[in-house]
Parts: sequence; C-alpha cells; structure tokens
Amino acid sequence: MGSSSTPAAAPSRRKVALYLTLLTLQYGAQPLISKRFVRQDTIVTSLVLATEAAKVICAIILLIAEGSLKKQFSNWTLTGSLTASGLPAAIYALQNSLLQISYKNLDSLTFSILNQTKLLWTAFFTYLILGQKQSSKQIVALALLISAAVLLSVGESSSKGSMGGSSDYVLLYGIIPVTVASMLSGLASSLCQWASQGFVIVSALLVTALLQLVFDGKPPSHYCLMALPLVMTSIFIYQKYPYADRKKKD
Repeated sequence: MGSSSTPAAAPSRRKVALYLTLLTLQYGAQPLISKRFVRQDTIVTSLVLATEAAKVICAIILLIAEGSLKKQFSNWTLTGSLTASGLPAAIYALQNSLLQISYKNLDSLTFSILNQTKLLWTAFFTYLILGQKQSSKQIVALALLISAAVLLSVGESSSKGSMGGSSDYVLLYGIIPVTVASMLSGLASSLCQWASQGFVIVSALLVTALLQLVFDGKPPSHYCLMALPLVMTSIFIYQKYPYADRKKKD
C-alpha cells in the first residue's frame, strides 16, 4: 500500500513545481513586458479591465479543465461573493491601476524590488486587523526591507535628477504609485489572510534582472545591486522564522 501512494503524490509535486516556475516567470517578466508593450498614452483603466477580464477567462478555462466549474458555480451566490471578496477586489483594482502608472516610469528591476515592500505592509495589516504578531527575526527582516526601499527611492530619484531627468516626476509617477500599490496589496492580502511564497518572490527578482539585461541591454544600477541582497535576505528570514506563540508549547 505504501508503494501505491507514492506515484499518486509524485504528479502533484511535479504540478506544484510547474506552477511555481510559471508564477516565477510571470512575476519576473511582467514589469518588462508592460514597459515594452504598453504605450505612455494607454488608458490605464481600460488596460486594467482588459487584464482582469483575461484573468477571469483563464480561471474559467482551468476550472473547466479540472472539471470543477459546475461545483464552484453551484455554491456561488452574489451576496456571498461580494461579502467575501468585494472589498479586496476593489483594493486590487486600484492597486493594479497604480502599478500600471509605475511600470512606465521606473526601470523593471527597481519596480520589482520596491514592489516587495508589500511584505512589510502585509505584516503591518495582519497585525492591525488579525492581531498576528511578528517574531523578532521577522522584525529584523522587515527593517532590511525598509532599508532597501529607502536606498532605492533616494538613489533612483537622485540619479534621475543628475542625468537631467526630473527627480520629482520619478517620485510622483514611479516611486509613490508602486509604494501605495504595495500598501494596498498588504491590506488586501491581510483581508484574504494570504501568505506569500518567498521562493517565488526571490526567484522572480532574479528573472527580472536577467531579462532586463538580455532584452533591454540594461544592467542593474548600483542602487539595485545594493538593495537586491537586502530584499532577498529579508524575505528568507521572514519566511524562515515565523512568530511562535509560547502558550502553544504547554
């Protein structure tokens, strides 16, 4: 009986590995794809609506492939759906609009690193809303994340200004939108009680750096090179050392 359970579990692990790989590639490539193919004069709301419609279509196709579409709809009600996901959906819609603005005004790797401050906001809102505490090591990890965000924000603004660009423009239309979007992501994630996958985030940052070098011929800036290890270390520590309630040891 022990041998019969192994083959059944193996395809599941392969499927998980495949989905994690696809998710990593999507996270890593999305900033470059948006920057390359979305024009500056594109209407942001139309782009976000088209993107969300594509997500719905893909989700329905996957449900059909799994044979669970009928079951999902049999348990679905409009009231229950709006109650459970109405507020997070509205927050994510605003977040996506801000991300589209930021895509156009930051290089891909800077955007991806700043976008990881959503881990900080998720920790903040899960404590505020759910009362979920952070371990001392997680607090150190969040401090590293803040350091990386400040380093990038100040560095990118000053470098754009020294190159003749407008540092205020980069701040208003690049750094602030992605920071607010990360805050909204943390709020929506805490409402959904979502936990991020550290492996996917770290791998996606490396994919973004590689694709930016290959397709744009643009190596990471000195500020990105200094911030990247801080973000990776932060995510590793945060995932490795969660808060443990001492009362549960009794």
